[in-house]
Amino acid sequence: MKSLSTTSTQTLIGYGLAALAAIGFSAKTILVKLAYVQAVDAVTLLALRMAFSVPFFLIVAFQQRGPAARPSLTARDYWVVGVLGLLGYYLSSLLDFTGLQYISAGLERLILFLYPTLVLAMSALWLKKPFGFRELTAVLLSYSGIALVFVGELDGGGDTLWLGAAYVFAGTVSYALYLLGAGQAIARLGAMRFTAYAMLVACAASILQFVLTHPPEALLLPMPVYQLSLAMAIVSTVLPVFMLSAAIRRIGSGHASLVGTIGPVSTLLMAAVFLGEPMTLWQVGGAALVLMGVLSLSMR
Repeated sequence: MKSLSTTSTQTLIGYGLAALAAIGFSAKTILVKLAYVQAVDAVTLLALRMAFSVPFFLIVAFQQRGPAARPSLTARDYWVVGVLGLLGYYLSSLLDFTGLQYISAGLERLILFLYPTLVLAMSALWLKKPFGFRELTAVLLSYSGIALVFVGELDGGGDTLWLGAAYVFAGTVSYALYLLGAGQAIARLGAMRFTAYAMLVACAASILQFVLTHPPEALLLPMPVYQLSLAMAIVSTVLPVFMLSAAIRRIGSGHASLVGTIGPVSTLLMAAVFLGEPMTLWQVGGAALVLMGVLSLSMR
């Protein structure tokens, strides 16, 4: 009985962590849109977010190293961590930040939420996993939902809407590729160690890009930009990244993704409250279809 109770408690903790992570990641979209009011570009904003995150990940990485760390990292482990860090946390974030300059927070989050269907398609193509009627239904529902929201925003978006959507979708593809490899890496290296190392790779890449493309004067920004970047680092990067990794360890990536369905809904609500974005019937209907598609992958 004690073992069963402990397992149940760990499962509940896992679901709670996954929910908090989804809300934290969703808040990033709102913070980015608020920062863009101050006329800052995507590269600078991403570099500030990562720079504020570095101390936290360095502390965790230092705690996870040494003789007590098992298993020891091989050359292949370093290569895997580097590639996944660049795909999942650098390239995906850069493309997402760029796309947010052109589209609404609600549409951005819905496009990002297509990643489960992309993982499904990639798994079928490369890992030869089954792709049946339920999987096809999920894909059709999800992409129909995006199309519905997209049509609803066509009048006010024009060419920039297509450009922004393309950037965000490319970021979603990058994140899906990361997820394909992250599960095995986390199982081998541990959630905390893998996440800290992968994030440090992404932080280094983001800061290096800023140094190579911007003069030092680009850091002369209004104080709200730094405040929002710090909030992004803590609320929407450090905490949710570790919470999601810990949730995956407790309940698995499938269930963690299922809980993540609250992400688009929370973004729509926060966008209406903090950004004044109207919550249209197009958005509500599209969000419902996307959520139904993702839920159909996990619910019987």
